[in-house]
Amino acid sequence: MDATVNTLNWFEVSVADLARAKAFYETVFDIQLYDLILPELQMALFPSQPGNGKLSGALAKSASHIPSGDGAIVYFNANPDLSVSLARVEGAGGKVLLPKTLISPENGYMAFIMDTEGNKVGIHSNA
Repeated sequence: MDATVNTLNWFEVSVADLARAKAFYETVFDIQLYDLILPELQMALFPSQPGNGKLSGALAKSASHIPSGDGAIVYFNANPDLSVSLARVEGAGGKVLLPKTLISPENGYMAFIMDTEGNKVGIHSNA
């Protein structure tokens, strides 16, 4: 495999209520998500710049997308300081599961939150 290619290139966070989940993530990360509605799949896309090689993803609602607090964990970038995003979680309808925690001085900080759909997701920042 070419070492310059990202192993991960897309993620989908399963949701039961797309509008509620979209409002949660827009509030917590102070971003705007963009709707993509298909016959069997509804998505809200996270902001990205196509072709830059960076990972992006979406909130996804379909018969095969089932929210869960178990399984793989997606980490969202909350630079420069995840404390700002963590402070918005409960007001947006979520829950802080693990407060800001030092990974190491070289790797920064992490936290776990539960979103409005019951998904456990991670947040990471360098400060």
